[in-house]
Amino acid sequence: MIVKDDSPVHTHTLPAQSPSNNNQPYIPDDSNTSTQPTPTPSTFKFNTDLPNSEKSKTSNDFDVENPSDQGENDPYMFQKGLKSPEELQVLRKSGKSGKKIEQYQRRQNELIESLLKPMETHTSEAQEQEEAARLSVKIAIWASLIANFALCVIQLYAAASSLSLSLLATGIDSIFDLGSNVMLFWLHRKARSLDLNKWPVGGARLETIGNIVYGSLMSAVNLVITVEAVQTIVEHKGGDDTNPLHIPSLISVAAALGVKFLLFLYCFGIRRSSSQVQILWEDHRNDLWINTFGILMSAGGSRLKWYLDPMGGMIIASGVIIAWIRTIHSQFELLAGKSAPHEFLQLIVYKAMTFSGEIEKLDTVRAYHSGPDYFVEVDVVMPANTELWKAHDLAQRLQDKIELLPNVERAFVHVDHETEHRPEHRKHV
Repeated sequence: MIVKDDSPVHTHTLPAQSPSNNNQPYIPDDSNTSTQPTPTPSTFKFNTDLPNSEKSKTSNDFDVENPSDQGENDPYMFQKGLKSPEELQVLRKSGKSGKKIEQYQRRQNELIESLLKPMETHTSEAQEQEEAARLSVKIAIWASLIANFALCVIQLYAAASSLSLSLLATGIDSIFDLGSNVMLFWLHRKARSLDLNKWPVGGARLETIGNIVYGSLMSAVNLVITVEAVQTIVEHKGGDDTNPLHIPSLISVAAALGVKFLLFLYCFGIRRSSSQVQILWEDHRNDLWINTFGILMSAGGSRLKWYLDPMGGMIIASGVIIAWIRTIHSQFELLAGKSAPHEFLQLIVYKAMTFSGEIEKLDTVRAYHSGPDYFVEVDVVMPANTELWKAHDLAQRLQDKIELLPNVERAFVHVDHETEHRPEHRKHV
């Protein structure tokens, strides 16, 4: 049902259709939806009715003591949209686009299973995964810290003894790798120990701010290397066509490359377990091509042409600057309030809609980043004559459950009795 309002209205389509009271597939009337604007990914405005059979339930039907009710309850018959492995195989073999159709339906299966899974299961699975990965994450952090300290010394020796700009660029990068590890470790501990009276929303944003500051410093230092490389090329007076070859320096950087490759492989498997490990994995990945290219260009400057070495330093520094600018941009998006993924919004929508029969409609749902985690806002609609205590308790229970979901920092549940007003928390001139 489309909400008629003066403000832009956003509708939302779930991956299955709502049944009518006679258990036949419900086909909504889309005759008036063509004029609706495209929904923004972070905000949805709803006027969605549950089936009458569901409305008759009381809030006790979805009591917090009986979480399985939410998983077993499927008022929209989403399970009918699931495809068996045999059906997926048939889709895969159905013409040229069969593989894409099969992949799409497989994602739909995952989405439906996620929607029908109780919120407690989402929370417990995330806690189990975190606990299982705790030791691996600790090993990744400390191994990277110790290795980067050793490699920092080795690569600075290589750069100083060979006077190679390419190896100098790799040495500078190794110094900042060590600084990055120390900063991430300190910020992670600091974020957990902040005084909540002074910092009411916690310290989750500290790591994001730290990444931005660190990336800015890294870009500035590599800009200096770029300028130095350009100056070396411009001021070259001729003479020898090649630079002196320093074998120990190349061996040192090659050893660093091997260690970085092992750390890259280890962090690759657990990069989704922690934001710290994700940053470390990206750092090891970048170091692989930096060290490889540095060795090649330094050797090329000694065996082929002298200018290959300063060109290598310039290219490496420019690549590092570009990589960190991209990282800074992504971190700024998190601080600025980028929308949560669409799949997460669908999960919040479905869980709020089926949380209790007392909830007649959903008005607005938002989920957006505030640092690495999400803030969630849900506006539910209940009958106008609902007792205050009942509306409060139901909204509080829903809010508590949402806040237990993985990656949710805070949740806010607002209770309305109608949907004809403008969207909440929007300034209107």
